[in-house]
Amino acid sequence: MKKLLPTSTAGSLPKPSWLAQPETLWSPWKLQGSELTDGKHDALRVSLQEQQYAGIDIVSDGEQTRQHFVTTFIEHLNGVDFEKRKTVKIRDRYDASVPTVVGEVSRQKPVFVDDAKLLRQQTKQPIKWALPGPMTMIDTLFDDHYKSREKLAWEFAKILNQEAKELEAAGVDIIQFDEPAFNVFFDEVNDWGIATLERAIEGLKCETAVHICYGYGIKANTDWKKTLGSEWRQYEAVFPKLQQSNIDIISLECHNSHVPMELLELIRGKKVMVGAIDVATESIETPEEVADTLRHALKFVDAENLYPCTNCGMAPLSRSIATAKLRALKAGADIVRNELLS
Repeated sequence: MKKLLPTSTAGSLPKPSWLAQPETLWSPWKLQGSELTDGKHDALRVSLQEQQYAGIDIVSDGEQTRQHFVTTFIEHLNGVDFEKRKTVKIRDRYDASVPTVVGEVSRQKPVFVDDAKLLRQQTKQPIKWALPGPMTMIDTLFDDHYKSREKLAWEFAKILNQEAKELEAAGVDIIQFDEPAFNVFFDEVNDWGIATLERAIEGLKCETAVHICYGYGIKANTDWKKTLGSEWRQYEAVFPKLQQSNIDIISLECHNSHVPMELLELIRGKKVMVGAIDVATESIETPEEVADTLRHALKFVDAENLYPCTNCGMAPLSRSIATAKLRALKAGADIVRNELLS
C-alpha cells in the first residue's frame, strides 16, 4: 500500500564543506579530477543518509554532483560556449554572466545517468531526480544561434527527453523538471512553455513533476518577492493549462509565501508537492507549523494526492539547519497523516 503524505525535498541540499564552499550558490569545487568524482559520490551517499535519518520518504541525490541546477546540465551539451559570456537578466530579476548558444544544441552523452544509477544502488526507497525545464534553461543563456526563445526551448525539450528516458531506465521513480521561469513569463508558458515540457516527458512511464517556485533564499529573489504585494497570484496564470497537461505532479511554494491556498483548486486532480518548509529563512519550522500548511492545502488537494515537500532547494543553507528542517517536515507530515488515519 502506498504511503499517505509521502515527504520529499524540492531538490538541492547543502554540500559538505570538504566538497564545496558551504552556504554558497554556484560554489566552486574544492577537489579536482578523480578526487572530485569520488568526492561527489561520497557526498551523494551522505546526502541520502541525511534524508533517511530525517525520515524523508522519496529521496534524491541532493544535487550533490552539480554546481548549479541549470548550468551543470548545459555544460555537457554541444552548441554552448562557456568562454563566450554575455550578461543577461535572469527571470527579469537580476543580472548574471551566462554562456552563449553558438550553434545547434545536442547531447553527446548522458549527464546524470551514472549518478542516478549510484543512488539507485544505495536505496530501495522511491527516488526523484531533478532536471532543469526547457524555459528555465533558455532563461539562463544568451542565444546567438536560434534567435528564438521558443525554437531553443523545443531543442532543449528533445535533449531533456533523451536524458529523462535514460534516467527512467536507471530506476528513477519521479523525474522533476524545475521551471521557476513559469512564475514570470506567463504568456510564453501558455503559448509554448507547457507544450515544450510535455515534449520533454514524451514516452516516459515513470511519474513526472514540474517544480515552480519563487526561488532560492538569495537577496535578488527576496527583494523581488517584496514587490509582489500581499497576494502572490502568479500560479493563477499557468495552473489551468497545467491541470490539463500530462504532467503528473505539480510542486509549488506554500509556507511563508503569499500564495493564496485556494489557487490549488485550479489543479484539483493533480498530485501536488506542497512546499511546507521555507528555504529563505534559517528559522526552523515547528512540526505544528508544517501540519498547519498541510491541513490548509488539504482543503484543495485530495489527501492521496498531497506530497509534503520543501518550497525550493536548500543548497544555500547550513547542513544542520537543512537537516532540522527536513525533520520538521517529517514530523509535521506525521501529525496530519495520523489525523487522516484516525
